[in-house]
Amino acid sequence: AAPPTAELEPITDEYIQRDEEDMGMTYEELTVYGRLRKIGKCGPVSMLKTLLIEWPQLTARQVSDKVKFFFKMYSINRHKMTVLTPSVHMESYSPEDNRHDLRQIFYNVKWPWQFRKMDEIVDQLESKNK
Repeated sequence: AAPPTAELEPITDEYIQRDEEDMGMTYEELTVYGRLRKIGKCGPVSMLKTLLIEWPQLTARQVSDKVKFFFKMYSINRHKMTVLTPSVHMESYSPEDNRHDLRQIFYNVKWPWQFRKMDEIVDQLESKNK
């Protein structure tokens, strides 16, 4: 099967565009994040706590880094969701925000309070596991 790609860049002998590499996360991870964010109404801290249970194969620091990366990218790109052309989405959650999502549009990409709280949780878990 062909790798998922938006086909935004020309494919050459040396380069093949791959969405997951460009995004920095897999589609499977993105689905988990999307469901937790939209359906579960999770912010960074509650998503970390949930994924620490759901992803036991990863260290707390790895989970925290993934969640931080998602929320950084989410906050950078959130404003784009408000100008999407209405469309049909075949998923239990929808990125279509124009009618259903009343959360704010602009976020501080550094998430200072949330990321600091996540660091505290990870530090506690790491010190407990020593």
